[in-house]
Amino acid sequence: MTLVRPISRRDIKGPAIYGPIRDDYRHRVIALKRSRRLLIGDRVSFVFENRLTLTMQIEEMCRAENLTTEVQIQGEIDVYNELMPTDTSLSATLFVELPPDIDVHIALKELVGLDEHVVLHIGPHTIRAAFEPGRSTDEKISAVQYVRFPLTPAARAELLSPGAALALEIDHPNYPHRVVCSEETRASLAADYA
Repeated sequence: MTLVRPISRRDIKGPAIYGPIRDDYRHRVIALKRSRRLLIGDRVSFVFENRLTLTMQIEEMCRAENLTTEVQIQGEIDVYNELMPTDTSLSATLFVELPPDIDVHIALKELVGLDEHVVLHIGPHTIRAAFEPGRSTDEKISAVQYVRFPLTPAARAELLSPGAALALEIDHPNYPHRVVCSEETRASLAADYA
């Protein structure tokens, strides 16, 4: 049985219908993201994605780019379904958020290799992040990265256990940080599998 269902065309309202309900919808997703957004140090944040967060992103893209044809909307759905968590993985978007008074090129260069240094701890399970290919080189990284954390059955069972310890770590030599996640975060991620 598949618990995590991909987004389909019937889930997307399109600009004409989405526009009038946009504010309410966005407030609901922003409230959900509060427990799913983690600050790691002062320059990196993660948002754990799910059907609702990704559906809103599709609606926002369709609205911003006035995508109204079935082909255009389906194209966005296909792109964002690639970012969907699955029954065997969590999915997140990583943002490098730099202060305005810093040299962006130097700061991003210092984080080269970040894609090999992100770890999720679920109880006794240590899970290295798998980054979307093509968003970093030996010279630079993108300020937005798409990340997947593959879950073994035992790690997923631990995630579903109330009170299980959850932490996100960056063990990059230029940016070592670790954050312990709240029970609210664990419960929000576990709810995706309910």
